[in-house]
Amino acid sequence: MNDIKRTVIWVVFGFSMVLLWDQWQIYNGQKPTFFPPKQEQAQATKSTNGQLANADVPVAADKAPTELIAQGESKAQTAEKTYVLKNDVLEVTISSEGASIVKTKFLKQVDQKNPTENITLLEQSANRVYLAQTGLIAGSANDLPNHKTHMDLVGEKESKTSEEPNVIEFTSVGKDGLRLIKTFTLYPGQYDLSVKHTVINQTNQSIEPKLYVQLVRDGNKPEGESSFYSTFTGPAVYTDEKKYQKINFKDIEKNDVNIQNHSSAGYVAMVQHYYASAWIFPDSRERELFAKKVDNNLYSVGMISTLKALNPGEQTSTEARFFSGPQEEKRLEVIYPGLELVKDYGWLTILAKPLYWLLFKINTSLGNWGWSIVALVLMLKAAFFWLNAQAYKSMAKMKAINPKIMEMRERLKDKPQQIQMEMMRIYKEEKVNPMGGCLPIMIQIPVFIALYWVLLSTVEMRNTPWVGWIHDLSAPDPFYILPALMTLTSLLQTWLNPTPPDPIQAKMMWIMPLAFSVMFFFFPSGLVLYWLTNNILSITQQWLINKKLGVTR
Repeated sequence: MNDIKRTVIWVVFGFSMVLLWDQWQIYNGQKPTFFPPKQEQAQATKSTNGQLANADVPVAADKAPTELIAQGESKAQTAEKTYVLKNDVLEVTISSEGASIVKTKFLKQVDQKNPTENITLLEQSANRVYLAQTGLIAGSANDLPNHKTHMDLVGEKESKTSEEPNVIEFTSVGKDGLRLIKTFTLYPGQYDLSVKHTVINQTNQSIEPKLYVQLVRDGNKPEGESSFYSTFTGPAVYTDEKKYQKINFKDIEKNDVNIQNHSSAGYVAMVQHYYASAWIFPDSRERELFAKKVDNNLYSVGMISTLKALNPGEQTSTEARFFSGPQEEKRLEVIYPGLELVKDYGWLTILAKPLYWLLFKINTSLGNWGWSIVALVLMLKAAFFWLNAQAYKSMAKMKAINPKIMEMRERLKDKPQQIQMEMMRIYKEEKVNPMGGCLPIMIQIPVFIALYWVLLSTVEMRNTPWVGWIHDLSAPDPFYILPALMTLTSLLQTWLNPTPPDPIQAKMMWIMPLAFSVMFFFFPSGLVLYWLTNNILSITQQWLINKKLGVTR
């Protein structure tokens, strides 16, 4: 009877792990792995030439600001032109249509699949729509400059020294309306730029305009996204009150977005693995936050801020900051407090952030992210040395009495109740706690899961070599050497552990490390290196304790 209970427990545990993994995939915006929905969401309907299908122009006074932004038609009659603003790390392409940012290229980030190409985040093409837009709305006024209004280039200023910024300026062409001037300023070495909006009232009446900024993106996963581990792709907002909130595309689809709608600080962002973009208003400026569906497969997240009322002939200026770049935590913290949260560690952020800080400090000294991973795992194992020692001592004692238990089970195999009583007697006589090997290890699990997320999300490891054949710690091992070694060490660790008396449990102990090891053949080599190092250190400590206690196979 006891064996049946154990078997049921193992089955329930295994099925629970399957369900948890499936729900984790769904939570991070991935398709379910094991239980897909009956109908897949329809594929995106591509807009002609990659353009936004229903552009955002205010058309009625009785609609909410977010509805005004998400509807309308293009007023641009002049052929679209593009202009480039560039420094040593970032290349920004700006369209004459609304002076919208239609492309960002990272000049020091190389595409893993095509090493001759740089990483592109924002893009407007047949396969990808990802744009940064700004414009004006105001009450019943329809004819305001927005992101579909043609804008003329006013001038460009290229930096002549390493300290000077690059500047480019655009203006709307209306003579008898509200004129909008956009000035983009990009400093050397920066992934963020200033976007100054100057509004001039050339009408004969007073008007109170509102400035909106938004990021528009299709709902598709980034190309090359792994199906063996899940990372979040989608909008996010940050406010002082509710802090960092992720928004799933499917929640926007269902109109089930629960974010703080008004705030005086924070930002809106689009997040994906390793990279992010964000609009940031100055603090103390009141703003309305929104996340909406724009088109068949296009979604927007943005902010609206009311500017001061302008009498005829008056003007006002306000700045916004736009970021588009890699999720380098130290850089993000400087740009805006809380922007570093786009590097998403999930519910273990409280553990992950100090682990990243420690890893960063180690790498500053060693200058090699691979050896820094090894050193960090060594430090963690040292910190948990006593806990691990207690666990391995308990396992060693269990292994030492295992022959006695196996003999007893064989002798009393037809008397399950007596088997249970005899087992408890043996444990008591030998002073063995069956749970003694589990509890110390369970305490450490959150720390090692947090480290897993740190290594998975650290963009600094992209295109970073370790030794020999490992040229990129963020890519799988090209020769599968590390995953093969990890599998062998997992099996050796199983061999060192006490064999469960129940034959089914004994088989499960061998099957589970093999099953989990399969995934590691497709994981980034940095993650596998961390796991392999942890396995080797655990085996060493366990073997030494077994030898000290005289436990042999």
